[in-house]
Amino acid sequence: MLALGVLARTLTAPAPLQADNTAAAAMPSLVGTWTLSAADDLRADGTRVPAYGAGPKGILFFGADGRYSVEIYRATRPRFASGDKRRGTADEYREATLGVSAHFGRYAVDPVAKTITFRIECASFPNWDGAEQKRPYTVDGDELSWRVPASPDGTIPISVWRRAR
Repeated sequence: MLALGVLARTLTAPAPLQADNTAAAAMPSLVGTWTLSAADDLRADGTRVPAYGAGPKGILFFGADGRYSVEIYRATRPRFASGDKRRGTADEYREATLGVSAHFGRYAVDPVAKTITFRIECASFPNWDGAEQKRPYTVDGDELSWRVPASPDGTIPISVWRRAR
């Protein structure tokens, strides 16, 4: 009975938003869970460096209902000496803030233009709350990669994900 309920919800779930309003079958297969492989910065001088240190952690969910959630963390983040997040030092707060990037909302895929549009409801970087960002993406087998819009200094963050098994 439970299996039938899950199947019914899956079959009747609304299709993810799409830029060209075509059937969900035309979309690349992004729906599901992805784990972070790399989170790099492409600097204006052309060098590519890890943005969250060696071995960053992260998870990405694309739902069949058009919702998404993404979280990226520096693998090694210093703990607060006080053990209380309300009593951190300025340096502890700085490292905690710079050691994470997370946001959620709705997404749309344009398979022709090869873009994902994120309609960000809420983000760890408050300036992104309510923003819409279009990001070019590539899919190569079980690897998904996209580029975030350039920051004011010209740095382009690049996220690389692997489909979770």
